[in-house]
Amino acid sequence: MATESRSNFWRRSAKVPGRLLPVYGCSLCRSSLSLCRSHKDTSKVNSLKAKKASSFHEFAHSTNDAWDLDDEEDEEPLRGPAPSATPPDVSVQTEGPRCDPEPSRRLQPGPDARRFQENKQHLNGKVGRSMSDARVSSSSAHTTTVQKQRALPVRPIIPLVARISDQNASGPPMAVRDKSRLDKFRLLLASPSTDLEELRKHSWSGIPREVRPITWRLLSGYLPTNRGRRELVLQRKREEYFAFIEQYYQSRTEEHYRDTHRQIHIDIPRTNPLIPLFQQPLVQEVFERILFIWAIRHPASGYVQGINDLVTPFFVVFLSEFVTEDVENFEMSALPLQTQRSIEADTFWCMSKLLDGIQDNYTFAQPGIQNKVKALEELVSRIDEDIHGHLLRCEVEYLQFAFRWMNNLLMRELPRCTIRLWDTYQAEAEGFSHFHLYVCAAFLLEWRKQILSTGDFQGLLMLLQNLPTIHWGNEEVGLLLAEAYRLKYMFADAPSHYRR
Repeated sequence: MATESRSNFWRRSAKVPGRLLPVYGCSLCRSSLSLCRSHKDTSKVNSLKAKKASSFHEFAHSTNDAWDLDDEEDEEPLRGPAPSATPPDVSVQTEGPRCDPEPSRRLQPGPDARRFQENKQHLNGKVGRSMSDARVSSSSAHTTTVQKQRALPVRPIIPLVARISDQNASGPPMAVRDKSRLDKFRLLLASPSTDLEELRKHSWSGIPREVRPITWRLLSGYLPTNRGRRELVLQRKREEYFAFIEQYYQSRTEEHYRDTHRQIHIDIPRTNPLIPLFQQPLVQEVFERILFIWAIRHPASGYVQGINDLVTPFFVVFLSEFVTEDVENFEMSALPLQTQRSIEADTFWCMSKLLDGIQDNYTFAQPGIQNKVKALEELVSRIDEDIHGHLLRCEVEYLQFAFRWMNNLLMRELPRCTIRLWDTYQAEAEGFSHFHLYVCAAFLLEWRKQILSTGDFQGLLMLLQNLPTIHWGNEEVGLLLAEAYRLKYMFADAPSHYRR
């Protein structure tokens, strides 16, 4: 009798759909009419609230492997665990018993329910739980959690120079080709006078880990090509650096330099905050001395945020000369004091050589960066009119996304392969100042399809500022560099080439 009345109710009621839709968070049977009504009102409100927030979260999930570490993320470990990107099972607050139909008649989630499941209430960092959630068995909760973890991508926590030491760590047995390349490098470096042009030619496609420190010193101009003079030059330059420390470092507390030192002191802990090596007080003191001495010796620019990032590749490469295990977790204090001093001095001088070529990037108003961004815009307009015109129609300025590319030399965009990228920059005569422009152009063209398919200002800007490159490796960077070389060959000495 009860079954008959329920059937008649569904036939004659115009306000209730002919079939119960599944509700995320609880299982309903056909007898739970009051439960369905209660949930219907609640789900409408919640879905409206979640609609706007879900669009951004969906975009964040689609670009889950690219982001910029900001101050909030730096402070997360201090505040405690934040709400997870894939929170625990959530259900709508309802009243009444939970009915579990027979397995053969269990309601299957439709598309609306699945969408509701993905766009669960995650507003203002608060997640709502129902009383019925406490009654869910541990096995079904575990299954639901696993399913959601598979469905929703988890944002990996990757630091600025992500896995930068992997390129310096010991790997599998060397291939025949790699061993042949290493032998060529060793032969060049062992000659009485190293042929820099030949060394650049071999270094362009990457430098073997075993000879990278000495090769970088030579290509940066820190060491002379004459092999017999190298030790004397190293000794003199290292003594000169520590003479600067004795002469200038105590002035950091003076009023004239107090602001500079304070800014350096604030920025250093933010440099690769998730890599243990760079959070060691001893390493942070090294960085502080390097940056402060460089700043007071270059008063035209002084210290500018972003320069702190440029120290890390040199430091890691020169540290790897004395460390065979994982560099990122190495304890700096385990090295002899003289070795620590050598690494610090070499890092300072090589970073200084790099910045000598791009110092106008960091002078007042940063004219070097502005000129390079303007040159990038002009270059892209000649290479690909479609991309250039699309950016103009969407009112996206090149400065809005390319400023960081120039300021940080793509270190944040290519965190896994900074050292490989810098191998080629060191091999190019003006790699950091001139060739970098063509690398940025090739990098922009790499995302042509995604750019042209995004038709609004906000979407384009979010794409270009959060490009999904966290999984790029040396192979992808090698192809990017080859394309940049092609563009340079076609356009560098042909200012009117393809101009319309």
